Amino acid sequence: MSDFANEYVAANVFGKAKKNTDFVAYSGEGFKLMIPAKWNPSKEREFPGQVLRYEDNFDATSNLSVIINPTTKKTITDYGSPEEFLSQVGFLLGQQSYGGKTDSEGGFESDAVATANVLESSAPVVDGKQYYSITVLTRTADGDEGGKHQLITATVADGKLYVCKAQAGDKRWFKGAKKFVENAAGSFSVA
Repeated sequence: MSDFANEYVAANVFGKAKKNTDFVAYSGEGFKLMIPAKWNPSKEREFPGQVLRYEDNFDATSNLSVIINPTTKKTITDYGSPEEFLSQVGFLLGQQSYGGKTDSEGGFESDAVATANVLESSAPVVDGKQYYSITVLTRTADGDEGGKHQLITATVADGKLYVCKAQAGDKRWFKGAKKFVENAAGSFSVA
């Protein structure tokens, strides 16, 4: 045996290459996605029609939800642009519930304690089905986490609106949570 062959055998003593263990495949009621392996199921129900919620075992601010609600729309584009769609499902971002007079610090307008900024939106077609993909940064006057990155992926199928919402706090986003949130939201698909 040549020296090269001996090196090759020695280098492959553990067998097959490792597969990605950061995510676990999940199939639900007409949808599928990849869930971060270290996230745990949660019984918390934040939204009407929520059928799934997982959260980071270290920090519940990093989580994902799947919401399925009936709709009369035939396709996601019947909601208008991605931004128009977002305005119709604003409850996903947490509506401002405070209604008094305030001058919050941190660059907020008078009488506002929360903001939401669309960072990116797209309308990809996956397997012939139109989706909306929207990335939003929300901030609150309490400065919690420096804001939250929220990725929303949505489509319409069989008279139902399917929405996947994955989020992470801004501080954790830049410390590695971005990978898990983006991959989870990006893997969401409806049959």
